[in-house]
Amino acid sequence: MLPQETIRRKRDRTPLSAAEIAEFVAGVTDGRVSEGQVAAFAMAVFLNGMSREEAVALTLAMRDSGDVLDWSDLGPAVLDKHSTGGIGDNVSLMLAPAVAACGGFVPMISGRGLGHTGGTLDKFDSIPGYRTQPDKTQFASVVREVGCAIIGQTGDLAPADRRIYAVRDVTATVESVPLITASILSKKLAAGLKGLVLDVKVGSGAFMASLAEARALATSLVEVANGAGLATTALLTDMDHPLASAAGNAVEVANAVEFLTGAKIDRRLWEVTVALGAEMLVAGGIADGAADGARRMEEAFTSGRAADKFGAMVAALGGPADFVERCDAYLPKPSLCRPLFAPAEQATALAGRLGFDTRELGLAVIELGGGRTRPEDGIDHAVGLVAIAGRDWDGQSPVCEIWARDEASAEKARRRILAAMRRGGEVPPAVIERIG
Repeated sequence: MLPQETIRRKRDRTPLSAAEIAEFVAGVTDGRVSEGQVAAFAMAVFLNGMSREEAVALTLAMRDSGDVLDWSDLGPAVLDKHSTGGIGDNVSLMLAPAVAACGGFVPMISGRGLGHTGGTLDKFDSIPGYRTQPDKTQFASVVREVGCAIIGQTGDLAPADRRIYAVRDVTATVESVPLITASILSKKLAAGLKGLVLDVKVGSGAFMASLAEARALATSLVEVANGAGLATTALLTDMDHPLASAAGNAVEVANAVEFLTGAKIDRRLWEVTVALGAEMLVAGGIADGAADGARRMEEAFTSGRAADKFGAMVAALGGPADFVERCDAYLPKPSLCRPLFAPAEQATALAGRLGFDTRELGLAVIELGGGRTRPEDGIDHAVGLVAIAGRDWDGQSPVCEIWARDEASAEKARRRILAAMRRGGEVPPAVIERIG
């Protein structure tokens, strides 16, 4: 196989066979395909797309680039969720332990930040000692004993995806539906799941800004997943405003702990988390329907059992045993904390109907140092945005607090956030649509 010939065929809109795709992915895995060739292939797919058959073949090839886990002894309730990414989207941190508290098993393979969106692994890297890359033995042990484990791809799970994912992040090829589909599903298939629920975001903070685009992505994911043998449904959820009132890494972990303990719960974050959990419980045969699943999820949170599972998972993967009780003592803090007030004229115009170009808030976090512009970049886990105002902002309170490492980055973020503010339209429901 000559990688450049596969790239040429996709560039020229010639359908690729499953064998051609498998050989190219094998080359990505063993290094025969260069980073430049990965980038060229990604751009060719971005521009020309893939048929459903090609997308299934790419997904299966990426799955088969490494090991596939076996949870057959745990029965049908081996479940997971994946979000297409947004701002303030820390749902996984609460969802996995709540589902585990309800009797499910959640071996969640997560990723780092991609484009303007945050990454679940970057959030967990804020926790001292937490191992996001345990070996397979420890991973399996934590899933069986605690009920959930949130980790990154090990070297043995879908290794081709890890390499392609890093290239997409810095080559403007993130939004390709076939590449998103294969990236998400190859990891989930490699994790050995029995059921999957997808959270496909819609709005200015999502990769898919319009409902039509989001519906197309969700349909692709559901059809490819089921075509590859994994029972999957999707929810389209609102990302035209930050989901949590925090955006960053450590700040979203703190927000999740507040949610789990009941200290502070963002209403729409609650709605999305409970709805996704209900879908997972139905898929695993734990709940009789969506209403029963929602009731079980709510009880897992209000009883404190979800918080207990989260604490047990953190400790089992190397984090502090008392993290839930003392998270402020462990999470990193920034050098500067600055409230951002809107100019009077802007505040008057937007009071009561605050909207954002939400993608810009994600870019503000990156400028603060909380994200990457190159695959090898490190990030500052302490920085971010907290106390982000809701749509009913009064015009007098701060729009948010900027947590920064220096004055220069804080000022860049301030200017970007003020420019991103706009008058909001009608508020969509938190959960817009279900695709089965």
